[in-house]
Amino acid sequence: MLGCGNLDKNILPLSFYRRRADVVAKDLLGKELVFTTKEGSTSGIIVETEAYLGPGDAASHSARGKTGRNATMFGPAGRAYVYLIYGIHYCFNITTDKDTVPSAVLIRALEPRQGIELMQRRRGKENVRELCSGPGKLAQAMGFDKSVDGSSVLTDKLCVRECREVAESEIVTTTRIGITKAAHLPLRFYIANSRYISAP
Repeated sequence: MLGCGNLDKNILPLSFYRRRADVVAKDLLGKELVFTTKEGSTSGIIVETEAYLGPGDAASHSARGKTGRNATMFGPAGRAYVYLIYGIHYCFNITTDKDTVPSAVLIRALEPRQGIELMQRRRGKENVRELCSGPGKLAQAMGFDKSVDGSSVLTDKLCVRECREVAESEIVTTTRIGITKAAHLPLRFYIANSRYISAP
């Protein structure tokens, strides 16, 4: 597993998220996503992300205009944007950029770090590599659902912490997957050689 050192490292500040989604998406790699519920705390190292740039990005939810489902994208940066796909799976995103730019970063995969037994119970899986290797999987493992939508990611309960720096040479950039619109844009990022990403 990636080493993070002290668990009490600083929470990423709001200024981190007030940048373009593609910049934030790359910089989130190697950071630790933490969430605490009544069941306990879980966390994972972010190893794969996708950027959704805003109304000009046909694949972004905000391209359709503001709705009840995507309203969080039209608010401030540094908020959790959680939505349901296929009526089954939740996806966890973090809003980015200026308040006038409704954009977000989808967290696609984590390397489990804390609360692995709790993740295994939630997922009904023992294999650690199967716990968070995809957006729906990680949302289930971490305990994310629609009640988290709109929450700040700057709190002790829900946050992203410093973990380790990921060198540019370690980052793989590809086109996004699982979409049909604007699928040609190189806005998916992952840590090379990670065993926990959703797809090679």
